[in-house]
Amino acid sequence: MSDDIILKFTNANILINDKAYERIRNHENCIKFTESLIEDIIYSNQDILILTEEILDQYLEKNVLKEKNQKVSEIIPESVDINPTVSQSKFQTGRPFDFHVIQDTTKKSYTSGEVKDFITYFNSRYKQLYNILDKRRELKDHRPINRIGKNEEAIKLIGMVNDIKNTKNGHKIIELEDETGDTNVLVHNENHQLYEKAEKIVRDEVIGIIGSKKGTLLIASDIVQPGVPRIDEKPMDFSAVFISDVHIGSSTFLEDAFNRFIKWINGDFGDDNQQEIAQDVKYLVLGGDTVDGIGIYPNQEKELTIKDIYEQYDEAARLLGDIRSDIKIIISPGNHDAVRLAEPQPALPETYAKSLYELKNAEFVSNPGVVSLDGINTLIYHGRSFDDMAMSVKGFSHQRTDLVMTELIEKRHLAPIYGERTPLASEYEDHLVIKEVPDIFHTGHVHINAYKRHKGIHLINSGTFQSQTEFQKIYNIVPTCAEVPVIHRGSFKLLKFA
Repeated sequence: MSDDIILKFTNANILINDKAYERIRNHENCIKFTESLIEDIIYSNQDILILTEEILDQYLEKNVLKEKNQKVSEIIPESVDINPTVSQSKFQTGRPFDFHVIQDTTKKSYTSGEVKDFITYFNSRYKQLYNILDKRRELKDHRPINRIGKNEEAIKLIGMVNDIKNTKNGHKIIELEDETGDTNVLVHNENHQLYEKAEKIVRDEVIGIIGSKKGTLLIASDIVQPGVPRIDEKPMDFSAVFISDVHIGSSTFLEDAFNRFIKWINGDFGDDNQQEIAQDVKYLVLGGDTVDGIGIYPNQEKELTIKDIYEQYDEAARLLGDIRSDIKIIISPGNHDAVRLAEPQPALPETYAKSLYELKNAEFVSNPGVVSLDGINTLIYHGRSFDDMAMSVKGFSHQRTDLVMTELIEKRHLAPIYGERTPLASEYEDHLVIKEVPDIFHTGHVHINAYKRHKGIHLINSGTFQSQTEFQKIYNIVPTCAEVPVIHRGSFKLLKFA
């Protein structure tokens, strides 16, 4: 039982001090209490590295108050009547939008498909990330690989990871290359902290190395990622809602729950607190897989209620068209949408989604795309690369995409691994480099909600409006359905419509 408690905190990337651990262990139902506590920490706005008695007391006090007031502030009552007729005007405020697109690759995506484009693509990635690493204080006076001697101390270099291998003694060898040559970097397994860092290194990312050279082998003392600085919180006097993976057209699309969501956003559903949040909603960000698509996987047609891609987008337009007109809807594609599979994906084409383009409050951006919501810079990425990261990095999984998002932000790249399950276009420029640090990083794809505040950045995975599919049953993937993340005046909220 004690090991189970420690394991759960370890999996959640949270340390716990001895006194807090003893109090949890002595709780009447310690495992259930642990799970509840971890969930509360994950969905809070705090970056908690070590759980102390003081934090534990705050959690207990908050939950006692909840019970006294008989409130569950983020759960919408199931007993509320569902009426498909929605209000278009209850909360309309006439506030002007300060919206603009910062990054959209729809008309900036070029490649001829030749071998030279492959080289140009990786040169672009290397140079962009090199420029970020070059500004890191720890890497001051770094040198190219061909200028490193055989026996030197205090070596600093920047390179792209070509390969990672484990030695028979359990050490790691990172094969690193730059424009001048390549070298092997040893990470010793007795340097536990550094070895943990090395466990998260993947092929094709760009990193900095600090170490010493002995003969032909460079021994690492530190690994430096491009990283992100801690950002200041920006004032926010509105709410932004984040959804993805709606999968309209699928037999497992949760239409009743989606209608409840639309009724809430229009002010016709929920208690006073929930309606107060709805009144503040100014933006709705839809991060891919609006529809289920056609021919995405074998025998998909057996799970479709709408078997025509045009009709799927027509139905999406009908549903989204019920949302009040003073909310701007930003739509980015995913791997089920009618765009190319290779990333970056252009915005939904009007050819297939004409009815969506007729919505006056809809905006369309590429995947990935960056938009400014009244000065809040929001990076939208559907999240296909989560499949590769979950398979390649020890401790990562589809259930904890907040950990994966944290790593992608620190790597400053949305899909660092080339040539695996995520199809990447070898273009003249690598558009998946995270050039600027966002205020919000919104993803989807895995159908499981996640939230974390990392160095001031809101990391959000918005789950799904699709119940468990046959494919998910095979792999025991349990989606979190109809749970909608909202950033309400700078604070994270999770509203449940299931």
